[in-house]
Amino acid sequence: MHPRARASTASCMGKKNEAYVDTSALIAFADRSDSFHHLFRRAFANPPVLVSTTLVIAEGHAWFLRRFDSYRALEFVAMIDAMSPLRILGVSRTEWKAGAELLRKFSDQALTLTDAVGLHVMKSRRIPVCWSTDLHLGLTGVPLLIHER
Repeated sequence: MHPRARASTASCMGKKNEAYVDTSALIAFADRSDSFHHLFRRAFANPPVLVSTTLVIAEGHAWFLRRFDSYRALEFVAMIDAMSPLRILGVSRTEWKAGAELLRKFSDQALTLTDAVGLHVMKSRRIPVCWSTDLHLGLTGVPLLIHER
């Protein structure tokens, strides 16, 4: 087989060493009362390279701020800061527009812009699994970790 063919085939298969992390997975990991806490505690104990966005982090911070208080919200920020395998991607106008396009495509769903940008990131990076409890993150066919138990 020609070396170029192998490289091309490998890139189409996805980045097997990456997982997309949604807000719900971060909340489940941080909140012991969450029904998925134990699953995500095990997953985060030995993670692949994790990919998320600034929108996800902002959404998680806001969730802890509204549900608890500023102290818990800052604990969430500290937890994110300590996650060395987590790559946090900025959201440019390109990602925002791709997310808006997905919002229109799935307008029959209660999809947030954060979720739509996440769907775009998974597709563009060929990420093979999504860490989320939100079923909307499976709309494009990327399997959710909660279904792989």
